[in-house]
Amino acid sequence: MKKVIVTTTINPPTKAIRRFDQMEEWELVVIGDLKTPKDYNLERGVYVTPKMQEEYDKELSDAIGWNCIQRRNFGLLWAKERGADIVAVIDDDNIPFEGWGRELMIGKPTNVIFYETGLPAFDPVGATNEGHLWHRGYPLPLVAQREYSKCTNKTITPDVQADFWNGDPDIDAICRMEHAPECQFDPERFPIAANKTGPFNSQNTFISGEILKNYFLFPYIGRMDDIWASYYVQALGAKVVYGKPSVYQERNVHNLIKDMKQEYLGYEHNLDLVKDLANDPEKIMKYLPQQSIKAFQIFKRHFRNE
Repeated sequence: MKKVIVTTTINPPTKAIRRFDQMEEWELVVIGDLKTPKDYNLERGVYVTPKMQEEYDKELSDAIGWNCIQRRNFGLLWAKERGADIVAVIDDDNIPFEGWGRELMIGKPTNVIFYETGLPAFDPVGATNEGHLWHRGYPLPLVAQREYSKCTNKTITPDVQADFWNGDPDIDAICRMEHAPECQFDPERFPIAANKTGPFNSQNTFISGEILKNYFLFPYIGRMDDIWASYYVQALGAKVVYGKPSVYQERNVHNLIKDMKQEYLGYEHNLDLVKDLANDPEKIMKYLPQQSIKAFQIFKRHFRNE
């Protein structure tokens, strides 16, 4: 089985990256940006320079733009070219625990705690011992209405395994400003799945190579890039299981006001988006700027024969 780890960074190799680079069962692909140190170096993995990206697909490079986290779409294509069966998308501040990536559920029938909700979307964070928090990208109008009273055991064969993160979790700026959490999620509360779509991110998330053609981190929509990608692939039928924490997130420095501004598009549209996608996945196009649609169309050309 071919397994590839994908990320992008503007930092020198971090503690997290050095650990991922040492994993012999995985190939690490780091996508460079214009701010990435010119002498960036890995021991085992592949560093894809800006020049290499432009040589690979200049039109896509121009469509995505520089100095943005969506450069990691080139990592998804690199993984596809290598015939990856599973792609792990991580951030360079996700420090892996011992045994990271060994308890994979992708493509395997998995017994999960299965929640049923009548709301348009499911928030996995609320189902944990940190239930006062909510996942980045969960529709804000639903936060106070979340329900977890109805759950059973069920077998799911996931296409996506979204593992959690101890430390500073992936919550939105409003939630972080209010709670400033340092989390220790109870592993007994996992794995989790639900009858409705839920947000997952591009931090510590494992994706089946079979759905790469539809998984695109949309540029020009701020911090909704991976969230809307998650809603879109689920609308197309991808099954998601949320796994126990397998990294400690030693979060890079963020300006929370800037983050909040980058999330506003989601605050405004996430609820309508999940409702629309439940009826027609391609309705995502009405929420995307034209630049984002163009980049997605160019990305899809690499999967013409699939």
